[in-house]
Amino acid sequence: METDDVERGLPFQLQFDKPVPSQIKIAEWNPEKDLLAMVTEDSKILLHRFNWQRLWTVSPGILEAFSKSFQGRCITSLCWRPDGKAIAVGLEDGTISLHDVENGKFLRSMKSHTEAVVCLNWEEDGQLIGDSGNILAYEDRTSRFFPPAPRVPRMPGLVSGDTSFMDDSEDSFGELSNSSHQRFNILCSGDKDGSICFSIFGIFPIGKINIHKFCVALSKDLCRLIVTCSGELIEESIESRDRHIFGHGLLGLHSLALDTSIFWNRKNELHQVAQQASNIEDLTEVIRASLSVMSKQWSDAMHMFHEKFDSLSSLINDHGLDSSPQEEFLSLLCGAQTSPPLHQFLVSSLGEVGLKRVSKAMSNAGKELQLIVLDHLQLGQSLIQSISWAYDQGHRPETNTNPAAEIIAFRMGELRGLSRWRARYKVIGLDERLINNATEKAGMLLVQVERFIMVLSSALQQFSNFFSWLLKCMKLLVSETNDQLVSFNSELVIIFLRFLYDQDPVRQLLELSEVDHNIEIELETMQKIKELVQLGGFSDSEYLRRTMAKEFQQMASSFKEAFIMPFSTISEKILCEDLLPMFPFPSSPFNVPTSISYYKDISLDVSTYQTCQRRFIDYIAFKVPNESFPDILNCIGIARGFMHDLSSVKKGYTSLEAVLLSIPDGYHCVDLSLYKESQMLLLLNEITSTSESSGSAHMLVVQVADLPFVSVPRSTNFNYWKLHELKDSITYLQMENEKIRSIPHSAIAPLAVSASRGVACVFAGRKRALVYILEEDEDEVTDAE
Repeated sequence: METDDVERGLPFQLQFDKPVPSQIKIAEWNPEKDLLAMVTEDSKILLHRFNWQRLWTVSPGILEAFSKSFQGRCITSLCWRPDGKAIAVGLEDGTISLHDVENGKFLRSMKSHTEAVVCLNWEEDGQLIGDSGNILAYEDRTSRFFPPAPRVPRMPGLVSGDTSFMDDSEDSFGELSNSSHQRFNILCSGDKDGSICFSIFGIFPIGKINIHKFCVALSKDLCRLIVTCSGELIEESIESRDRHIFGHGLLGLHSLALDTSIFWNRKNELHQVAQQASNIEDLTEVIRASLSVMSKQWSDAMHMFHEKFDSLSSLINDHGLDSSPQEEFLSLLCGAQTSPPLHQFLVSSLGEVGLKRVSKAMSNAGKELQLIVLDHLQLGQSLIQSISWAYDQGHRPETNTNPAAEIIAFRMGELRGLSRWRARYKVIGLDERLINNATEKAGMLLVQVERFIMVLSSALQQFSNFFSWLLKCMKLLVSETNDQLVSFNSELVIIFLRFLYDQDPVRQLLELSEVDHNIEIELETMQKIKELVQLGGFSDSEYLRRTMAKEFQQMASSFKEAFIMPFSTISEKILCEDLLPMFPFPSSPFNVPTSISYYKDISLDVSTYQTCQRRFIDYIAFKVPNESFPDILNCIGIARGFMHDLSSVKKGYTSLEAVLLSIPDGYHCVDLSLYKESQMLLLLNEITSTSESSGSAHMLVVQVADLPFVSVPRSTNFNYWKLHELKDSITYLQMENEKIRSIPHSAIAPLAVSASRGVACVFAGRKRALVYILEEDEDEVTDAE
């Protein structure tokens, strides 16, 4: 098929014409690889190579794992990370999920919106961090002192392949995100209610702006952000930095220019804060999951213990005795004759087999908890002693330590140092007081983990001693002697019966109760803690009264409070600079083909590129609905220089230019996309009287830079539409003079175009996908001629 195209001299070689399982509603090319991501009407994500080999499919069942409110058609937007290694998916419940390009594996989700995420745009700064002398060099030193961050522990009962957690054999999200940290990048997301959120690296929320009652479509630039909004201008006065923008009651398509120069001006500081904070948030989730897994495992073991030993109380009541189980065991320990209920319990109800089963369950639970602490939380002196105890019990604990709590404390220390550089970091909202408080909370958690492992080791030792004593008693009751029995300590048995038999200090430290429960601490100990506070270093003298779960909750809250300050500060610095009404809607808003792109302004001096001052010139292309203006029919509108225009208006002239391009009769525009080097790709359908799926389509490239743009006058009054002024200077599209390719199918949106790869994918109404190569091979064309 390619050969036929070349022989006939047709532009845009047809690479493939393949069927698709369902109609495609969203399609985006990978910016770095020949990969096409598509979203079907039933919300499946398909990833195909350029040769149309399918790599993977993410079905709605997988999405359900991270979107509890998933209902049918859930996916509303999609975009690639700039390096092409991850894909962001916007959902109708306001969630944004990230997936690995290699296998579609779910990496992480973020709930930044409460409404459907209708558009996503992910852009990065073109300069590597540390490439230039004017960039503040920064090295993340964590890897010098710590091993790679731990993965989330697996919940008991889950097997490999479950979607709730990541498989150990696959790269963790942290490993994948390290590459994105090389370049400063921002994910912009907009929902149908008009909220635009900004996230550094796609994972750390850093700003938000609300454009009420608007539907938004985002474009790319770190210094300026152009937003096309469908809806009614309801604000009497939109506040900008230097002037008021007046407009009211205009229902239609508007373009807004937002000043996001804070991202450029403070990209180094934001990069450093986001890198530390996002890692801290990841590790916080590891600790949260670790505590949950530890609580479940210990609760299961204790449930088995009480299930077996609670039957002794029933036997005592059945025999008419008023003693407690602890008193019965103490009598046995002191050499008294075994009571009938205790004898029946030890010989019949519990038995040697049951005792060994309970002992094994408690021992295994203790081992698992120690390994989770070792692998995910902290490696302290008490933990080292507990490992020695585990070896004494015949266990072989793993030694691959990834102490999340210690890494968090280290990273908070790094942020604490940055917060003291007030000249650079206070302007982005890094508050020294809040960071100090969060750092102290991270340190208090380390103390709580150390205390927990001491309590756990003591409890396990006493349980083991108690079970050894009971086993020996059982042997004596049945007149069996065994010199191989483990010796026991009578004093530890007494302590166990007094403090552990009907109490659970381990669970108390692990679980959050609805009512705050304070641990009782001796007055002498509290007095010593208060004396230590006077020496400095920390200010919290009540931490020993709190459980480890409560300490973690307070730490997580302090992190949230500290990290919300940069979010709030940056949000206040994102301002609307300009507003341009494009065309009206006669009734309720509807979707129209729109495309926004930025090209380097070659007229600028090279030195200008070192600042955030109009390094790019913007192009906005859109289809003008026939209902908007009675004397402007079947036209494409193109505006350029909108970002430049604010400063130009102040100087008394305008740099905004626009042109209306009339489509020939018999055709209508299905979709459009701005291409590289100021080109625009149009997808036109022939107008037929039969069904939409019949007929043919045409794809052509228009040289936008060669069009006769007309200067558009501007003022501070925005109560009228600018395009109507261009009705007398409409340019008519001469299709015979353009590079055009006929398509033997009626086409539908979307038109997926990759400027970096030079390819386009057209979708036909009959569930087909046609892939075209837009860049011609000069040698092949010459040979064909």
